[in-house]
Amino acid sequence: MNRKERLHAAFTLQEPDRTPVLGGWWAAPEQIMALTGASEDEYWADPFAVGLEAERRLGSDGVIGIFVPKNRGGYRHMDHETLERRAAYTLESAMAEIDAFPSPEQIVAEWDEEAAYAALMADWEASQARCGDILWCNADWGLVPTALWYQHFGYETYFTALALYPERVTRMIRASAERARLKSKLRARAIREGRHPLAILTGEDICTQRGSMVSPEFLRRVYYPLVEYALEPLVDVGCKLVWHCDGNWTTMLDDLLACGVGGLQGFQRECGMDLEWLVERRARNGDPLVIFGPIQVTSTLPYGTPEEVAAEVHLAQRLCRDKASLVLFTSNTINPDVPLANVIAMHRAVGAI
Repeated sequence: MNRKERLHAAFTLQEPDRTPVLGGWWAAPEQIMALTGASEDEYWADPFAVGLEAERRLGSDGVIGIFVPKNRGGYRHMDHETLERRAAYTLESAMAEIDAFPSPEQIVAEWDEEAAYAALMADWEASQARCGDILWCNADWGLVPTALWYQHFGYETYFTALALYPERVTRMIRASAERARLKSKLRARAIREGRHPLAILTGEDICTQRGSMVSPEFLRRVYYPLVEYALEPLVDVGCKLVWHCDGNWTTMLDDLLACGVGGLQGFQRECGMDLEWLVERRARNGDPLVIFGPIQVTSTLPYGTPEEVAAEVHLAQRLCRDKASLVLFTSNTINPDVPLANVIAMHRAVGAI
């Protein structure tokens, strides 16, 4: 099998010739330069191209994206300007913006499906052309409604707004679901036309290591019905929606799967998200789950030996055999504290290199 065929087999719950590997979440410029032989100037002239070459040398079959740091010399995608913008919000200014958010009817009326579809496919096909035989399998966080707008308004301001004015904030959440559904329709159309992979990584960070940031009752009453509504066009065409589940989802996972989600990514064993029981779960239609993971960026990759990394890979293969469709990936971004030897060991363990 070639790279794209291998991933397609995993996405359609067939048996690939070996465990496929996804890459792209590697925020370690020095490691990438060491692997590719690129100079610092060469890397920063085109971080995407050098990052993609690193994935090629590792034998990755596809990429979720290529991590491009915000600033030269750094490795993060966040900067002080973003943090300062969040901190500038007051409750009053946040509520003014929330109240001005367009209604679902306005969003639909202003939507130009043909123009949006042309732009989506132009962007996707340009990225795929750069990737060549590696599958461009980019994540899309805009396919689901946004329940927790803390990344925009900041934690304190947003959660205060939600606590004091739940109806007004919920109107914005409902409107975001309409926008998400429109975007889902575009991806569904591309899948029907055979122009798009059959699996998409999506989701929203709504959990800490102790559980959800808001009450499960709120999620069940407001959020999950909107997630189901937004994802319906993709579920209807057989797309495997792979949910990024950072933190502790143990008590809410069944609610999420009932929305039509068909896969999971982002497992944190320290939060009880153990592959041993996760592989027993099934999608709403009874299908086994697609697993993107589960190599730990908080434990094994930064602190283990290459042999321990390989052992975690082999354990995942055994746990998923006949129970889930495994696509090897990491639990989150690979940071500079991960030795290059461990990144290589992860890929070598499945025969990618």
